[in-house]
Amino acid sequence: MKVSDGSLLGEPGRTPLSKKEGVKWQRPRLTRQALMRCCLVKWILSSAAPQGSDSSDSELELSAVRHQPEGLDQLQAQTKFTKKELQSLYRGFKNECPTGLVDEDTFKLIYSQFFPQGDATTYAHFLFNAFDADGNGAIRFEDFVVGLSILLRGTVHEKLKWAFNLYDINKDGYITKEEMLAIMKSIYDMMGRHTYPILREDAPLEHVERFFQKMDRNQDGVVTIDEFLETCQKDENIMSSMQLFENVI
Repeated sequence: MKVSDGSLLGEPGRTPLSKKEGVKWQRPRLTRQALMRCCLVKWILSSAAPQGSDSSDSELELSAVRHQPEGLDQLQAQTKFTKKELQSLYRGFKNECPTGLVDEDTFKLIYSQFFPQGDATTYAHFLFNAFDADGNGAIRFEDFVVGLSILLRGTVHEKLKWAFNLYDINKDGYITKEEMLAIMKSIYDMMGRHTYPILREDAPLEHVERFFQKMDRNQDGVVTIDEFLETCQKDENIMSSMQLFENVI
């Protein structure tokens, strides 16, 4: 059972139960085990070819798809994945998406498989749009692994900027209450009853109200990227809960 409060950022102003007094919070180090809990990584690696093939195979395979990604060396420089990890991710990506592009329906299928107890359709839609940087309805391998690298191995600042982009549904540079509520509800719907403690139906709205009370400094009804980053980085509970990305990505 996954334990989550249903948001990507935890609850503002509430001290984590595991936090000891006087102990400075440190960003959790992502282990291989944690990496394997990521739904998108599981999906990709389940389709990856055996690892016994020559390491140059992936370089040769790059020309075998209709959309040719950048070289693995360039992607290694852009991400925090090793070349071997990128080779494994690429093999799986190519097997699942022979055209070199992944569409929204694929995201919905992935999350319906990993969260069968709930309805993942809406969350998969929002997550796909966050990965689809140019908004053309398809995600290239490069965009896919760059996004994964931020979420799984990025700095707290990078993860928070990515989270802001997820919440900013219409990409106008602001988060409204309606946008944050839509994301929160989609996560609750996906998690179903597999959250602890069990959530009330009005929990998403209460959560959003608490966030906006803390984040919307000038009370103009929207949260800017600066307000979002400043508030989150000053709230140790939010910082500690950044590892929740592992539960819903």
